[in-house]
Amino acid sequence: MKPTIRDVAKMAEVSISTVSRVMNAPESVVESKRVRVLEAIEKLQYQPNSFARGLIYKKSFTLGLLIPDIENFYYTGIIRGMQDACIKLGYSLMICNTDRDKNRLLSYIDAFHEKQVDGIVFASDVMFPEYYEKLVRCRIPFVLLSTHSDEYEVPSVEVDDEEAAYDAVKFLIELGHRDIGMIGFNHENSISGPPRYQGFIRALNEAGLEHNVEKIRCATHRFEHAYHAAHELFTDYPEITAVFCVADEFAMGVISYLKDRSILVPGQVSVVGFDNLRIANMFIPKLTTVAQPMYDMGYRAAEKLHELVTTGTVRVLREKMEHKLIVRESTRQR
Repeated sequence: MKPTIRDVAKMAEVSISTVSRVMNAPESVVESKRVRVLEAIEKLQYQPNSFARGLIYKKSFTLGLLIPDIENFYYTGIIRGMQDACIKLGYSLMICNTDRDKNRLLSYIDAFHEKQVDGIVFASDVMFPEYYEKLVRCRIPFVLLSTHSDEYEVPSVEVDDEEAAYDAVKFLIELGHRDIGMIGFNHENSISGPPRYQGFIRALNEAGLEHNVEKIRCATHRFEHAYHAAHELFTDYPEITAVFCVADEFAMGVISYLKDRSILVPGQVSVVGFDNLRIANMFIPKLTTVAQPMYDMGYRAAEKLHELVTTGTVRVLREKMEHKLIVRESTRQR
């Protein structure tokens, strides 16, 4: 049978409470007893029962993560960062894919509540009132990742989307491009779409290139959507020599469309992406892109949630992490 805390206490000739203190506050136990308990734990190969531990401390030592699309490569870095932080902080991680479905997301919040998770990271989606009200009603601490809320005072971790988009478009302008298009997110139900659009417009206006502001087509979330959006963009504006895409997957869709039309990248058209997915360095041509520190963002979100769970507050409410323009092969001087 699996050894219990009673077995450890009996072998070490101490009380059950002493065994518990050795596992959770070893400095509070005299050395002779601490050594006996640790030896007994090793001999018996004892592992604490997490459920019982949760009953004692009124914690499940589990965090939840809500993501909208588990097939999106962007979330691999996020999940890896969160997972590593959870291991360090003593949590397990539960991941739910919402598929951007409101009813499914609300049901996952209920499931997390039933599982008594200690907190939730809510990633890359709009914090609609029904989400916020449900989380508050369930009394689950939560942190926003790759999103933010203007309506509610909720801790968040993200990059400055407007500034990052501005830097990308300014780079294209500095390369000598004057006819620049954009493949963006639909603004409806998009948290990063509007600020990235605003960054695009700001860079154009500063350079006196206002004639480009109409050269925008939107896609939803996938490569094939961007491919079709590129068809619309270049059909309406064949003079375009550079395209800013609000996601690397969109940039790859644009490049694939151009390749199918025998238009050279970067020979005839330069393309910039956004995210710096691992595949961006494997794609041909290697993608110039705005890098988000995805691993660090996931790690920091878990740390921030732990801070909220353990103290009831956070030192920095809305945290912006640094982006970086990575120049590779999909752009060149005009």
